[in-house]
Amino acid sequence: MKTRITEIFGIKYPIILPGMSWISTPELVAAVCNAGGTGYLATGPLNPEQTRQAIRRIRELTDKPFGAGCTLIMPGAKENAEVMLEEEIPIINVSLGKCDWIAERAHKYGGKVITTVVNEKHAMAAERQGADALQVTGHEAAAHGGQITTFVLIPAIVEKVNIPVVAVGGIADGRGMVAALALGAEGVGMGTRMSMTKESPLHDKTIQAQIEAGIDDTIYSKRFDGIHCRVLKTKSAEKAVKKGMSLPRAMIQSYKISREMDLPYIKLALSVLVQGPKMVMQLAHFASAFDKIKVATEKGDLDYGVQLIGQSQGLINDVPSVKEIMDRTVKEAKAAQKKLGTQLI
Repeated sequence: MKTRITEIFGIKYPIILPGMSWISTPELVAAVCNAGGTGYLATGPLNPEQTRQAIRRIRELTDKPFGAGCTLIMPGAKENAEVMLEEEIPIINVSLGKCDWIAERAHKYGGKVITTVVNEKHAMAAERQGADALQVTGHEAAAHGGQITTFVLIPAIVEKVNIPVVAVGGIADGRGMVAALALGAEGVGMGTRMSMTKESPLHDKTIQAQIEAGIDDTIYSKRFDGIHCRVLKTKSAEKAVKKGMSLPRAMIQSYKISREMDLPYIKLALSVLVQGPKMVMQLAHFASAFDKIKVATEKGDLDYGVQLIGQSQGLINDVPSVKEIMDRTVKEAKAAQKKLGTQLI
């Protein structure tokens, strides 16, 4: 398969593993790369030294192009981005912030930048800032998809930009891939699908809960972590959304986060305060949600934890290897394309 995404990133198939915290680990990233796609290391929960070690671990596991995610709104993200640039990783996925300074430095060593966007305005801004491609995340996606569905958002953005687009949200097989390509995308992200594989670190209990869930068994709300976010529908998730953020709990959790990320708490607090009241509240929401996501992912605790998941969970009913998923998706895509060819005569 050949698109501008395969050409820019130097990969066989235009299939991407997005950076999902506690899921997109070196092992899963490398598995996707070795199977012909590419993946982004999730650096949100990592401090700079952990990020550096994770990047080097990926290089031990694969010689294929890989990336890492950088959510610029988060404390410690700039420091992690510096590590990515120092390590000269092939692909940097920027979200929730301007990519200009990262793109300028990455391009000097031949690196590429793909920016995550959820609307046309941000897509055009990212192109002006030097992004090489866009990861367009629709309403169906896990976590922070936008208000517009993937299959409306993709053609709208494709018409407004000249750089290639990767479609994310609601895609779990070759049929979805062909649909996205037909609308102008040149690659697809399959986070929910790749999270339910043999190489995924996602806890077996959480994987099983997702397999048993249907396409309508999710909740989409901004009351969980401050940005509209899609999660698995459970009693814990419903309670978390109903309750909203607890400021005292967020303060306690932010202290734990500062320790995990090896950031002095005073430095963390000051870096948040200087961004203004709106950003303080946003990061307080993130802090409040942090441990709930972590325990659902790592421990399979859905009585307390909350799992980020996309609507495509309802299309998934097995736990194969990453290679099996990649081969199956490509085979399904070719079959769907052939079928369309006979129907559109």
